[in-house]
Amino acid sequence: MKTDITLKEHAPQGETSRGALLFYSQFDDPTEWADALQAAYPGLDIRIYPDVGNADDITYVLAWRPPEGFFAPYKNIKLVVNLGAGVDSLTGRADLPEVPICRLSDSGMMALMRSYVLFAVIRYARDMPDFEKAQRQSEWRYIHPTPLDRIRVGVLGLGALGSAAARSLADLTFDVRGWDLAPKQIDGVACFSDPGEWENFLGDVDILVNMMPLTTGTRGMLDKSVFDALKPGTKFVNASRGEVVNEDDLLAALRSGQVGAATLDVFVSEPLRSDHPFWKMENVYITPHLASITVPDAAARDVAANIRRVEQGEAPLHQVNPKAGF
Repeated sequence: MKTDITLKEHAPQGETSRGALLFYSQFDDPTEWADALQAAYPGLDIRIYPDVGNADDITYVLAWRPPEGFFAPYKNIKLVVNLGAGVDSLTGRADLPEVPICRLSDSGMMALMRSYVLFAVIRYARDMPDFEKAQRQSEWRYIHPTPLDRIRVGVLGLGALGSAAARSLADLTFDVRGWDLAPKQIDGVACFSDPGEWENFLGDVDILVNMMPLTTGTRGMLDKSVFDALKPGTKFVNASRGEVVNEDDLLAALRSGQVGAATLDVFVSEPLRSDHPFWKMENVYITPHLASITVPDAAARDVAANIRRVEQGEAPLHQVNPKAGF
C-alpha cells in the first residue's frame, strides 16, 4: 500500500531537485518525456542527451539501452532508472556506477503487456488462425470452441509483467501454470520453481508464453530440449527477449510441427532480416517488438517518486540486481 500512495502523491509546486536528470533513448520522444517529467516534478532540471551541459550536474539518469562507456563521464550519479522493463542492457558493464538501479513500474506498460499476451493466447484458444486461413480460401469452416478452463497455459517468468499476464489469463478462467526461478504465489495460478518439475510443467501445457528476463543464465534456455519436452503441436508465444530462445531450434520445431505455431514479438537480431524463414511460415505470427511500451505520463510519476525518495535519503522503489539481471 505504501508504494501506491508514494506513486500517486502530487509534486509540491516550485520544487527543485538537487541535481539534473539525463535522458537517453534512441526510440522515445524526448519532448514527450520532458513534458511528462516536468509535470510530475516541476522544476526538475532535465538534460536530453547529447546536450548534457556540465557532466558534474548529472545526478539521475533515465535511459534505454545506453551504449558502452555512456556512464563514465558522470561522477555524481545517485540513481539510474531503466526506461523499460528489461534491464539486460545494464548488466555486465564496467562503466555503470555502484548506485541503485531501478526499473519502471508503469501501469500503462503492464496493461499493454497483458493485452498482448491475452491477444496471443486467445487467438490460439479460439482457433483464429484456422478461421483466418478459411477466410483466405472463402470457406465457411466451423470449429467447436474449447472451454477456456480446459486450455492449459504455461507462463515462464513471473516477474512484474509475467505475473500480471498470468493473473489476467486466470481471470478469463484459463488453466494457468507459472514457472519462475524463485517460488511465487499468484491467485488462480499454479506456480512452480522446482527443477525436478520442469519437464512435467512443459509437457502439461497447450500454450507456452515466455516472459523470462534475459540474463546469462536464461540466454538460449529455450532450446531443442525444451521444445522436445512439449506436447506435439503446443503453441508458443515470446513477448520477453529474443535471445532467451534458440531460434534455430524453434525454427526446426515449427517445421516439424512439434511446436504447432508461434507468436513472436522479439528476436535475436532486430529488425528481423527480410530473408529470415520466419516471415514465410504460415504458422508464425510476427509483431515488431511492441508487445509493451513505456507510457511517459504514468512512468514519469514513478521516476519523480524515486528521485524524491533518494533526495530524502530513502531507498528507491523497484530496484533490480544488475548482476542477476532482474
